[in-house]
Amino acid sequence: MRKRKPKKRVIAPDPRYGDSMVTQFVNNLMWEGKKSVAYAIFYDAMDRIESKTSENPYDMWKKALENVMPAVEVRSKRIGGATFQIPTEIRPTRRLSIGMKWLIKFSRARSGKGMAEKLSAEIIAASKGEGAAVKRREDTHRMAEANRAFAHFRA
Repeated sequence: MRKRKPKKRVIAPDPRYGDSMVTQFVNNLMWEGKKSVAYAIFYDAMDRIESKTSENPYDMWKKALENVMPAVEVRSKRIGGATFQIPTEIRPTRRLSIGMKWLIKFSRARSGKGMAEKLSAEIIAASKGEGAAVKRREDTHRMAEANRAFAHFRA
């Protein structure tokens, strides 16, 4: 190890739910440093979820994240001229950030009017175990399972 590990930044909790995970999600959602806009989108999406499903939107969001976070991924490694896809477990912090990024990415790709509507639709779908973000996790797990034979190359 040449360099020392950078200090973990402390993320302030959000105003409505008092959860730093929400702030991290909003930070990923934010474009061009417009955090208040990102918060408005997120809270609007939460209100839409509540009106559509009459369930607790915060719990639904957490469940959606749980359903999207991958446990394993494949990493490419060159061994003797051949490139192998080696399945590796994912650190908890990385799992969380990948899950958030996928949820946001597939929300943006959805059809609908306005980001809040798209995000709320993707969160509802993911909490039920469906939607594009959950499909991506399934594909990632399938890929890791298919390459389990190379797991012994793990560094």
